[in-house]
Amino acid sequence: MTLTLWKDLSPLPQPLREPSSTSPHVLIIGGGVTGLTTAWVLLDRGYRVTVVSSAWVNSQRRLTSQIAGALWEYPPAVCGRHTDAISIAHSKKWVMTGYHIFDGLASIPEISQASGIRMLPSTFFFPTAVENDLEQYSKMTEIMASGVRGFRRDPHLIEERRCDRSYGVVDAYELVVPIIDTDQAMEWLTELVASKGAKYITETIFGDLLQAEDVLRARFKADAIVNCTGLGAESLADDKTVYPIRGGLIRVINDGVDFPKVEAALTITADAAHSVDEIIFLVPRNDNILLIGGITEPHKNLLDYTLETPIIKRMRARCEAFLPGLENARLDSDYPLAQGLRPFRGQNVRVERELRRVGSRIVHSYGHGGSGWSLSFGCAADVAKLVDEALAGIPAKSTRVIVGSEITSMEMVRAIL
Repeated sequence: MTLTLWKDLSPLPQPLREPSSTSPHVLIIGGGVTGLTTAWVLLDRGYRVTVVSSAWVNSQRRLTSQIAGALWEYPPAVCGRHTDAISIAHSKKWVMTGYHIFDGLASIPEISQASGIRMLPSTFFFPTAVENDLEQYSKMTEIMASGVRGFRRDPHLIEERRCDRSYGVVDAYELVVPIIDTDQAMEWLTELVASKGAKYITETIFGDLLQAEDVLRARFKADAIVNCTGLGAESLADDKTVYPIRGGLIRVINDGVDFPKVEAALTITADAAHSVDEIIFLVPRNDNILLIGGITEPHKNLLDYTLETPIIKRMRARCEAFLPGLENARLDSDYPLAQGLRPFRGQNVRVERELRRVGSRIVHSYGHGGSGWSLSFGCAADVAKLVDEALAGIPAKSTRVIVGSEITSMEMVRAIL
């Protein structure tokens, strides 16, 4: 499936399959990474696409997709909250689809340069031997078998990455992953999708989509609607389990002058940090910027952090303790602090047709939390299948089922408990 999707996508301006005037028309609501990658997949399949969004990529009031850390991770991610085993099992499939597509894009020099998508090492550190933590060991063995490149498990990575062992780490492994400059990637993605034929409309859609479905489809002459609105799904999908998790990232100059240049992502799980909501998250954004994180504050929706906010100060202090020399870092004077709201929901990611009314042609894709970039292409591929089904008149069914080995025994036990 992953290879098929990669073959069915093109980073070239024209769509792989040119639509005709009678090709089905899909209305996508949401102009973030989820909405735009969904548009890309549908356009290359020959659909006509209109994307409606209240805002687009910009440098004044950045979208959530621009603020994201955008470090590819195999689920469950170290930064965020995961409550639903079935959703995590789906996510493991989705992230591997994205992995191979991002790897393919990064392998084309002109595309990598234009999009800000690169493949770089990502190192994970642990306070005990990985085998001593059953969940982490299970995750590591799945990663080893997943098809990612460059996996290496070696405690010497602690010294190689210049980390301080006294912080409490004794083991580490590393793999090569997509790391994305989100400002650059969103600009590239927005332009690419437009060049493939998407129509953009700036507008805010209010209320429950199910109640407005017939009106919206008639107004936009749409055969189907895809909801990619993140936190907006609380209203648009009438999903009261949607909630924000606030996060912040400090941006410092990573040019090798003030401290040795960081050329790999460095993360440490909550086990060796101060709490489950405050971890080590160091990610090179591009050639000159390093992101310092990370924090998670559930149900906080005010973007009122400053560099003096206590949780931000603690975040910087623990990262400086973990990586000596970082205390000398200069702030990015133009954009020193990024902050945003990750869109979570009670059962995590939802990629599913509307189930409240027989015959509805609404497809939902939201609740990606802090993994929107990692999950984007995998979710988009499944959305395309669901749109196909809706237009073919196939009855909708719940996606709350996993078969085979996609869900681990440990996850199944947690789901039952």
